[in-house]
Amino acid sequence: MTEEKSTPPLVIPKDSFVFIPLGGVTSIGQNFFLYGYKGKWLIVDCGIGFPGEHFPGIDVLLPDPAFITAHKEDLLGIIITHGHEDHIGAIPYLWRDLQCPIYATPFTAELIDDKLDEFNLKGRVQLETVEQGSLLKLPPFEVEFIPVNHSIPEPNMLAIRTQEGTIIHTGDWKFEPSPMIGQEINISALKELGRQGVLALVSDSTNIFLEKEEKTEQDVCKSLTEIFKTAPSRIIITCFASNVGRIESIYRAAHASGRKVCLMGRSFWRIDNAARSSGYMKDIPDFLTEEEAEEVEYSKIVYICTGSQGEPYSALSKIATLNPIPGQLQLDPKDVVIFSSRIIPGNELAISALQKRLLMSGCTIITDREKLVHVSGHPTQDSMKKLYSYLKPKIVIPVHGEPMYIIEHKKLAKEWGAENSIIVEEGDVLELNDGDPEIIGEVPVGCLAVDGKKIIPLSSDILKKRRKMIDGGTIVGTVVIDKTGHISDHLQLSSFGLLESNPQDMETLIALIRESVGKMDTKDKKEDSLVKEVIRLTIRRFITEQFGKKPLIEIHLVRI
Repeated sequence: MTEEKSTPPLVIPKDSFVFIPLGGVTSIGQNFFLYGYKGKWLIVDCGIGFPGEHFPGIDVLLPDPAFITAHKEDLLGIIITHGHEDHIGAIPYLWRDLQCPIYATPFTAELIDDKLDEFNLKGRVQLETVEQGSLLKLPPFEVEFIPVNHSIPEPNMLAIRTQEGTIIHTGDWKFEPSPMIGQEINISALKELGRQGVLALVSDSTNIFLEKEEKTEQDVCKSLTEIFKTAPSRIIITCFASNVGRIESIYRAAHASGRKVCLMGRSFWRIDNAARSSGYMKDIPDFLTEEEAEEVEYSKIVYICTGSQGEPYSALSKIATLNPIPGQLQLDPKDVVIFSSRIIPGNELAISALQKRLLMSGCTIITDREKLVHVSGHPTQDSMKKLYSYLKPKIVIPVHGEPMYIIEHKKLAKEWGAENSIIVEEGDVLELNDGDPEIIGEVPVGCLAVDGKKIIPLSSDILKKRRKMIDGGTIVGTVVIDKTGHISDHLQLSSFGLLESNPQDMETLIALIRESVGKMDTKDKKEDSLVKEVIRLTIRRFITEQFGKKPLIEIHLVRI
């Protein structure tokens, strides 16, 4: 007998400088990147993904850290670029496996600390605060936090330095003249990095198909001011809770139009607390609570609500319910509801359903299709060309985008002067020693799902069965059979989502089951597994022929 051979695990040479993405390359979310050198490892970002409707019952998606968990004795820490959920959201779920220090700037550290507290991890995690512009030494790495602009305070590019060269990991960024929050990007610092030499650029691809610069946050503030001044009644506006710059824009627009501002939703209060604790929004008075806002005239109030992505338990979804509970804010036909955010792919149906409910109340809805109420926090081609001209990277590795975005970025990178541009997938081991980049192998990679209080593989049979139940319905059968294989009168079928409309279908199916079992060989009737399979196949054929469905089928066989 020939012994089956197994593929030996990949051995990464210790003198190699490698980049291994375990998430965040060919989709938006689950950012989780590894850098390895001289046997030591850094993680950059640790974020969640967004499951969409294809994964029923799943709250969030997580990158599978199995590879780096096996090397955690050589793991120096997790470096965080900024505080968005797709960059920090997985920390409380995965830290118990990783158990390493976390390094973040003050505002981001506030957000992480709050998350750790929710998971009873506060005080157990070594969370180190690093100032923007500072240098973090974790031999054999040095990591410089370079301030950039984005839709959240304290976003950073990372300059990761080794003896083999420097990698610039952009995180999420854009060039923003006169930003609402933070400082403008230090162009001279980027040019100096270019003069010193940049081995590789790991770069955001989100807006790669947009050529020209968008309007700025200052422009959004002006536009919101005009909308607020002309609105006849209450303003209800939703945006990403983490967009502190947008919150400040809304406050300025409200102040200019003689309105006060109320926050609705726990996420906004959490961000408000983190921002003020980190020294932001110093000139903005405390926002009103819902109870305080009730005392304000309709024409003098702005509500900032969670729910920009149609989340079912958000403040805006509760407001839009057709059967509000007593004391809950109710919509008025004169209200103006503003969606001041982009749609995250996968949330289109949820947002559309929410907007339909809002329209049924008679209120007016404004999105970025009608007015300037949102700008992206990611770079267009114009900004990326500037960055390339400053850094002059030898190698470009596009990340953070769907496959078509990654391919387009690779093509443009060569046009913008990069010597090499290379596409990697999750699990690829890319060697970055000076010279041509080379994928030298791959490591195990996967995706985990948060299912209530449990974390399960996305490939789990639980999820497969759950999707099957939704798509094809469910049939559960209890069959009592004697030793000779005769089915008693106690044959019960329960159907969910298939046979309820016509009792005759159920009677026909029961008769077919009795007939199929009756035709079995006497010997086979004594094997429970064979009887259950015959019953299952009989049900499957009937349902497929009658309904064109493939239900989840469970058979309980009782032998007497």
